[in-house]
Amino acid sequence: MTDINKKTIPHYTESVFYELKQMARLMKFHATQQFAILGIDLAPEEYTTLDTIMCNPSLCQRDLAKLLLLDRANTGRILNKLETKKLINRSVDTKNNRLIKKVDITSVGVKKLHEINNKIYDIYVEIAKKIPPEEFESVKLSIKKLRQNIEKHIENKI
Repeated sequence: MTDINKKTIPHYTESVFYELKQMARLMKFHATQQFAILGIDLAPEEYTTLDTIMCNPSLCQRDLAKLLLLDRANTGRILNKLETKKLINRSVDTKNNRLIKKVDITSVGVKKLHEINNKIYDIYVEIAKKIPPEEFESVKLSIKKLRQNIEKHIENKI
């Protein structure tokens, strides 16, 4: 005999969370592949870090790590690579009477970021073209709301 009040719990692989996870994995794989094909001499993680710094100037490493959802050690390694390539500068400052290193993009970094954006723009337009722009924006906003709700439920100890 079946219980008609029993909940049917969908399989994880049929959930939006699974789809998002798979998409994130595919996007990372796709970006790595495209960067190699296009001869971009940054890793996708370096590009993402550089873009985040561009959009959030004078961040400290801890705040940058939180935005990137990376630990400080990995963030530090990426920053070391970007600094070696003269794409960022780190400077010492104080915050609440404590020394911190602020990160800023250099003019070389800005130029590099624009070059990469010009190379990859058409690829991502092509990927998104199957979805009407207004629907694409709606999907983006829904994903953002979901992400913000998840952030409320986790402890981010970076």
